[in-house]
Amino acid sequence: MRVLNVTSAIDLKSGGGTGERTFQMSRTLAATGVQCTVLTLAGGLDSARVDAMHPAKMVALPCLWRRFYVPMGGWATIGKLVREADLIHLMGHWSVLNALVYLAARRVGKPYVVCPAGALPLFGRSRWLKQAYNFLVGDAIVRNASAWIAVTPIEFPHFASYGIPAPDVLVIPNGIREDDYSSHLPPYAGRLPGSPFILFMGRLNRIKGPDLLLEAFAHVSGRFPEHHLVFAGPDGGMLAELTASTEQLGLSDRVHFLGHVEGREKAGAYQTTQLLVVPSRQEAMSIVALEAGICGTPVLLTDQCGFDEIAALDSRLVVPASSEGLAAGLLALLGNADELEQIGLQTKALVQAKYAWPTIIMRYLDLYRRIVGARPLP
Repeated sequence: MRVLNVTSAIDLKSGGGTGERTFQMSRTLAATGVQCTVLTLAGGLDSARVDAMHPAKMVALPCLWRRFYVPMGGWATIGKLVREADLIHLMGHWSVLNALVYLAARRVGKPYVVCPAGALPLFGRSRWLKQAYNFLVGDAIVRNASAWIAVTPIEFPHFASYGIPAPDVLVIPNGIREDDYSSHLPPYAGRLPGSPFILFMGRLNRIKGPDLLLEAFAHVSGRFPEHHLVFAGPDGGMLAELTASTEQLGLSDRVHFLGHVEGREKAGAYQTTQLLVVPSRQEAMSIVALEAGICGTPVLLTDQCGFDEIAALDSRLVVPASSEGLAAGLLALLGNADELEQIGLQTKALVQAKYAWPTIIMRYLDLYRRIVGARPLP
């Protein structure tokens, strides 16, 4: 079987959760014997990232406009890849590349599936552009798919707004590779504070809620004077605002902005933090929660992160998406280090049992075989 996975960005810095999901899923899929090719845009890609995707292959088109991930030409390459594929998997939604691949697929009658990973709602900036995109092609991309994949049931209403009922949507969650974050990696301290710290991992963007976490930390900082707060991730438009707020709150000596982290530094942050906090205002299913969980790190997250099942371990781990909700969670959890350690071990066991990629990938294979087997190939 030949599968073409499509995502606008897959590099470590700008690919985000969708890029990481595509990366992990593609190399795991290829390891089963599927001929998997990833079509993406060049930009932040380096040879190490491309090599790490083996045995999956990658084709990266030049990018004309990084702001909106507009490819520079490439129509002939897109047409060739689409014709060679048995099935196409479109990741995300607001994507010129997805639109071009969709048009090529419709032209030759190739089946495709969509996995927006939480991207369907009109949230954030460029709202009028997103409305125009849906009018021109986005609605059709969703409606005409052979299958619809959600990473969590929280996406059912998103699909329903495009006319796809919940029973038609297949839930396949995010996955994780334990080897990427295993304890055999050499210890890393680097820029991390020596004191106990709370960790935020992700883009400094409004949808990710770093401002909510900063407000919550300010509220509880007097109760936990030894704790620091570490923001690890690239600027998504809020760094200046967060830095100014930190100074106004008098917390500059306890709040740290590391910028983008990856590899050993990222694993080290997960392994040494006392608590990861995912304060997102909206998220399909938090990949960083899985990354921290596989390291045995407890996770506090909002009820907008698509990972509410973690509340079965401890009801205090899921809170409302507000500074007040996050502050209440911090107050409830930070007072007992031994208890946090036990929650971390339980979280690791949950992630190992349900979210390992070798297990998750079987659901994709079953879906692909049913789609390809149900119709003759052109």
